[in-house]
Amino acid sequence: MGKPMALNLLAACIHLVVHSRSQGSIDELASAGAQPAGYLGEVTALADIIFTCLPDEATSESVYLGPSGLIPGCRPSNLFVETSTISPTLAIRTCEAAVEKGATYIDAPISGGVGGARDAALTIMAGGDPRDIKRAMPFLKHMGTTVHHVGEVGRGEVVKLINQLLVAVHTQAACEAIVLAMKAGVDPYQVLDVLSTSWGNSAMLGRTGPMVADRNYGSAAPTRLIAKDIGLVLGLARDVGLTLPLVEESQKVLHRAVEAGLSEADVAALATLISD
Repeated sequence: MGKPMALNLLAACIHLVVHSRSQGSIDELASAGAQPAGYLGEVTALADIIFTCLPDEATSESVYLGPSGLIPGCRPSNLFVETSTISPTLAIRTCEAAVEKGATYIDAPISGGVGGARDAALTIMAGGDPRDIKRAMPFLKHMGTTVHHVGEVGRGEVVKLINQLLVAVHTQAACEAIVLAMKAGVDPYQVLDVLSTSWGNSAMLGRTGPMVADRNYGSAAPTRLIAKDIGLVLGLARDVGLTLPLVEESQKVLHRAVEAGLSEADVAALATLISD
């Protein structure tokens, strides 16, 4: 999702310094007008506001807090905007490390998938000081249609994890519903039409239902990432003293999917676990 977000900034004539582990992404962004950076310290030296979009907590922690990471060599003028899905605890810890260096940090996780990133139609859930949100806003508006300031640092990640809870549970429910319809001999598209104006409707049903009906899943929302997010959801639940039975069951299904070789398949491919 980071590459289409960066392309939208470039389309808005914003000077962009880019760094990635993927040379292909660097080459594509450079051909679109971005300035490549060879290492993380070069990013903090050349750019005042730094956006990160990373696949998991371990990568985020390394990129920000590792010996050669963004924070150790940052400048007081740096504002870090973390759009990845990580734990609130890591967001707070990273913010504290940035503040110790005189820099600032907000967590601004995103929802909308690759399509939303490409179309600059993401929903952004930002946590941090209002002044820092205001500083980042001109750039965030080129990435998403909706930016919510939901409180202090870490709260953006809380809201994103709540979203991911519903994504996982609703997707699994949608898979089961459409497979049941097909097994019972009902046209799945007619079911989806009926449900679109019924209480059983949901955004994930509208997304997942046609994929299950067509048995065409793709890899837009890889199962491994949803499984990662659900682990973070359960970690947050433990931190606040809650038990979430539906999420625990969803985690089991996601782990089964990963073990079945569906890591890179879209999460809608959960339907294959209950369908021939």
